[in-house]
This record gives sequence, C-alpha cells and structure tokens, in this order.
Amino acid sequence: MEKTIVTTGKTIDLAIEAALQQLGLDRDSVSVQVISQAKAGFLGIGAQPAKVEVTYEAPDPVPEAPRTALSSASRSKPKAKPQPEKKPEPVAEAPKAAPVKEAKKAEPAKAEKKPERKPEPKKEEPKMPKEPKVFAVAEPGSVEEKIETFLKGLLEHMGSQAVPHAWKGEGNTYKVEIVGEDLGYLIGRRGDTLDALQHLANYTINRGVEGHIRISVDAEEYREKREDSLRRYARKKAQQVLKARRRTTLEPMNAYERHVVHSALQDMENVTTHSTGTEPNRRVVIEYVR
Repeated sequence: MEKTIVTTGKTIDLAIEAALQQLGLDRDSVSVQVISQAKAGFLGIGAQPAKVEVTYEAPDPVPEAPRTALSSASRSKPKAKPQPEKKPEPVAEAPKAAPVKEAKKAEPAKAEKKPERKPEPKKEEPKMPKEPKVFAVAEPGSVEEKIETFLKGLLEHMGSQAVPHAWKGEGNTYKVEIVGEDLGYLIGRRGDTLDALQHLANYTINRGVEGHIRISVDAEEYREKREDSLRRYARKKAQQVLKARRRTTLEPMNAYERHVVHSALQDMENVTTHSTGTEPNRRVVIEYVR
C-alpha cells in the first residue's frame, strides 16, 4: 500500500534527500510532489524551507494470529519433554566421539584455503581513468561555429568558464557537449538549465540558417543517464500497476521526459499511458487495461 511523508529542506533537492534518508529508499522508488518552494525572506525574516510530499510503497501489515499459534504450540512442547529426556542417557556412547575427531581434523584444511582467496582484483577497477574526449575544431562560418560562438557567449554571461563543442549528427541534428568543471549548476534541477540553454540555441541559430535544424545540448552525459533512470522508474511503476490493477500518476515532467516514459512502456501488455494536467505540472498516468 502507498504511504506519504512530508519533509522540508533549504532546497527541493535537500528536502527530497531528507525523505530518502529517512525511508532508506532510492530516488526511483518514490514519487515526489512539491508542496511549496523555499523562500529566502528579507534579511532572514520570513524565510521558509522548501516542502515536499513523498509517496512510497509500504508492505502490507502481517497478521499476528500465526504468532500466537506458534507460541502456544511451543509452550505445549516442554510438557512432553521430561519423560524422553531420561531415555537418551544410554544412547550417549563413547564410539560417537570418533566422527567428531574426524570433523575437527578436516577443519584445518578448510582454514588453509581461506588465504588463497584473492579479493585484490576488485581494487584494479579504478585503474584506467576515462580519457577526455577529443573534439574537432569547427570550420569558420559553419553551423557548428555559430552554435559554439552563441553558447560560449551565453555561458560567459552566466559566469561559467565551460566550453561548448558542437558537431553534426544524423540529418539536420547538431549535438553539443559542454566541457568544464562544476557543471552541476549548468545542468540544473532535472536538467532544467540545460533545457533552457538548448531552447535558446535552437531559437537563435534557426533564425540565421536555411531550413530547420535541431540542437541537442548535453553535459557530463546527463541526458543519457536521465533516460536510463526514467526507463527503470517507468517499468518499476508499471509493474506496480499490473500487480495492483489500478492506475498511478507520476511526478511532473517536461515534454522530453514524458516522451521517454511513453516510449519505454508502449510495448508492455495490459498497460497504457497518457498525459494529464497543464505545464509545468503535466504528468504521465500509467493505467491498467485488460
């Protein structure tokens, strides 16, 4: 059954993290509803923390009736034990000590095998650090150069020293990788800042280019990781819907994230998805169908 808790924090992310630590769950196991944003107040007066409501699946309570039955049965056993306890006395014979000695002799051999285990190879995993990507220099006057020039100026206005690298993908698609340090604030909460940079780049570059091109902006492979996380989250929620045979509504998502969820579940049997609500609180509904 579903349960909810309400937590607070200086930011939405800290409030969610507090709930996850309290429940001992990961991010994909819960749904989050933002109740209120954090308010800084004036000179600290009137400041309010961010507040979120976290919904999670809790196991149904186990009935206590079987425990009473077991306890009553266990209490009845000692009544029958006094008589058989006297009978095993003649059975305890000296010859039985022989197999015990054999077992003790076999123990040193097992103990000698323990040091032969080699857990050291596990430490060899972080040997090879990832090599930095090598990007080709954009040709003067090309679309790639226009994209890099625009985004570079935009990042400088934001106080960032990160560098954008653009290259042509399939069809009329151009991909951009932002490289630098401390890229977390350029990604934003659930990629909001990346989406804004991408939107501005598409709007600006398409005004000076023939035909329509699509620009995808990414940093630290965020979009690929986010897609994998959304697919796992969607399948987990769909399994819960199939088990309970009732619908569930996911947390608010942008159009791109909703598309990932719809695509992940489009071939699953007895499950259908649709979107409801208005932006920016539009959500995906996963529903059971026969």
